[in-house]
Amino acid sequence: MTLSWPELVRTAAEDTTSALEKGADQDWRGKAGDLDWSCRETLSHIALGVVGYAGLLIARPTDRYITLFSSIDGHAPVPAALEGIRIAGTLLAGTVRDTPPEVRAWHPYGHSDAAGFAAMGVLELVVHGRDIAQAVGVEYTPSDALAAPVVERLFPDAPTGHSPAETLLWCTGRAALPGLPRRGAWRWDGRVRQA
Repeated sequence: MTLSWPELVRTAAEDTTSALEKGADQDWRGKAGDLDWSCRETLSHIALGVVGYAGLLIARPTDRYITLFSSIDGHAPVPAALEGIRIAGTLLAGTVRDTPPEVRAWHPYGHSDAAGFAAMGVLELVVHGRDIAQAVGVEYTPSDALAAPVVERLFPDAPTGHSPAETLLWCTGRAALPGLPRRGAWRWDGRVRQA
């Protein structure tokens, strides 16, 4: 069964926060994965990105980022902070659902449509969620059901022959693939492509 983009965003937010709740009692001040941000800073980055993608679809700028920035209360306990990620996911999912297919908005990695911003949101949730999970000792890998549409939408030149989750982690510089070393620099392509 194929999920719609709004369902994919909601599922990504739920899967990620459910996994991270298992490490809520750990120290979240350490670095998330290989990032320069702490786990708490990474959580705020996720909220910023996911709400920002909803804002871009609503404001529809052609040449800039929006002026609304969101963050997670740095003093909130981790379970309450994770609630903010669920809220961000719900906001993006609803915006994607209500955005007409012809709408385009600016992004530095290519003007995009609702599906593109949904894919960006899912990527932020599951990839950075995994970064945090590694740091707090929680097993979490994005599901193939979430990874496959993101890879297809944002990484048109992705290698084939690997699981979607492994491919997404390779595309985002998190892991090596057989015969392919871990990527150093990477970015997605948010532009709308014809089917």
